[in-house]
Amino acid sequence: MEQREETIIIFPFMAQGHIIPALALALQVEQMGYKIALVNTPLNIRNLKSSLPPASSINLLELPFNSSDHCGLPPESENTDVLPYPLIVNLLHASLSLRPALHDLLSGLVRGGAPPLCVIADVFLGWTVEVAHELGLFHAFFSGAGGFGLACYASMWVHLPHRKTDSVEFTLPDYQESGKFHVTQLSASVLAADGTDPWSKFQHGNIPFWGESDGFLFNTVEELDKTGLNYFRRKFGVSVWPVGPILTSAGHKVHSDQETEFSLERYVEWLGEKPAKSVIYVSFGTQNTISASQMMQLAKALEGCADIEEKIRLVMGEGGRGKEIRRRACEVKDTIKDAIRVKVGFKGSSVKAMEDFLNAALLVKEKTRVAGL
Repeated sequence: MEQREETIIIFPFMAQGHIIPALALALQVEQMGYKIALVNTPLNIRNLKSSLPPASSINLLELPFNSSDHCGLPPESENTDVLPYPLIVNLLHASLSLRPALHDLLSGLVRGGAPPLCVIADVFLGWTVEVAHELGLFHAFFSGAGGFGLACYASMWVHLPHRKTDSVEFTLPDYQESGKFHVTQLSASVLAADGTDPWSKFQHGNIPFWGESDGFLFNTVEELDKTGLNYFRRKFGVSVWPVGPILTSAGHKVHSDQETEFSLERYVEWLGEKPAKSVIYVSFGTQNTISASQMMQLAKALEGCADIEEKIRLVMGEGGRGKEIRRRACEVKDTIKDAIRVKVGFKGSSVKAMEDFLNAALLVKEKTRVAGL
């Protein structure tokens, strides 16, 4: 791949669930010949240094940050993986303090004659759109999640619909096609929100920035996520580029301050020792961990739950319903593979979306160059 001169700035929020897909995006775009600079706070940059593949030339840029300067944050807490859930909102508010440092970094690049092609920022870093546009730079938000989930998340926080009904079920006023929700599906922060709490204040200050960007990159596939992606096109009036799936390569690990003792090879070895169809995988995401005793209690509960056993037998059994579910799952798998497939006379939808995004950024850069002549 021919090396290009343009640099793309990628700035994820300080959480493993955001940094991991951002790094995967960075590595993917680097393979397309672009220079990449990942921006973050010092401790996250330290961890990223040990996560980059040896052949990568991604540049890592630090923004000064001291968590002890911010109310409610312990020392050296620059990532949600070292924070209990109630303190995560404090880190969200503290991230606003990074604005001057990002402005100085980007303006230095612009004054030095090497303006970035674009700034790709996390959806939690809404204020970055103003910094980028002040300097005449193309800006896009990146969501490691799909359009449907983020659309529900945004609508929930903007409208707090569960507080406007006595029913345990409710719908989203501007996203009716998402269906009904039950209050048991809501996180503790949403359940407690009343519009004046710290979470609400952050979301109400952050989400409006989404409509000011040049567009959204989503880690999803157009064919599987149309209603969610169309929500952003309709609600925020911005370009939307579904470029997923964006994944780290097999065996590649993004390091954090909470390391596990098992390698990928060890997990594969353990699974290989088990009979076929005998393992249930339960994911708690990148934020949550449980102790060994909690894990045993969960395993016992799953093992002894007749309802869970019934559902597993339904999906994995040889009955008509189970076969149909597995057939549809295989269709989804094929759709995802097609989205990133490239062959003679064919480019998948996600490949085209990535090209459209880069071309849009290049067009803005060229218009800016011509206007400056």
